[in-house]
Amino acid sequence: MRRWGIVLTLFYAVIVVGLLVPGGVWITGYVGRANGFGGLLQGAREVLENWLISAVIAMILISQALLLFLSVDTSQKRLKPQARIWVSCAVAGGLSALLAWSAVFSLGVGISGDKFLDLFKTWTETNTGLLETWAGLWLMWGVIFYVYYRKKSELVNLVVTWLLRGSVLELLIAVPCHVLVRKKDQCCAPLVTSFGIVTGVAIMLLSFGPSVLFLYKKRLDRYAIREAK
Repeated sequence: MRRWGIVLTLFYAVIVVGLLVPGGVWITGYVGRANGFGGLLQGAREVLENWLISAVIAMILISQALLLFLSVDTSQKRLKPQARIWVSCAVAGGLSALLAWSAVFSLGVGISGDKFLDLFKTWTETNTGLLETWAGLWLMWGVIFYVYYRKKSELVNLVVTWLLRGSVLELLIAVPCHVLVRKKDQCCAPLVTSFGIVTGVAIMLLSFGPSVLFLYKKRLDRYAIREAK
């Protein structure tokens, strides 16, 4: 089980860094056919050089690993329940904060375009302001998850289900908004909606890893019951 967790984590990292980041650069529309594959790689490299974007990617990858190994350790009963609750709520809170931020800003630029970003220019023009906003949302969602899920069994499974539904809802907002801002030929708005699309897809794919391990564990448990009989 632990080996499968490592394999899934590495595979997910390759997808996020090797496919989703270049894909996000491509859908912004700033890398045209004239730039070719080299221009796409250059754009992806510039994105990864931004410390805030790199921090978000690292957080998503770490969250994937934590949810996977919480699934494994839960099945083997190696973690204390209280520690598992806090870690699960922290992971769910951070990822939900990303989804909420992406959905709100995608909807805002979808309606008002770059004018929506101008309303928050003094607040979000620096990476520090964006990080503070995300941290506040993270804390809020973490508390919400802890209050509602602290007494629930199979906490990781509930968190994964919530993240899957939240990512689908976020994509239903970000994708149409991206189409709208591209038609309006906005300047910065496509960056926001592209980030929303990539974030939604990344968290959706993230949700499948722990789900696979849960299904695998249930199948092993059934085999163990049959052998016992």
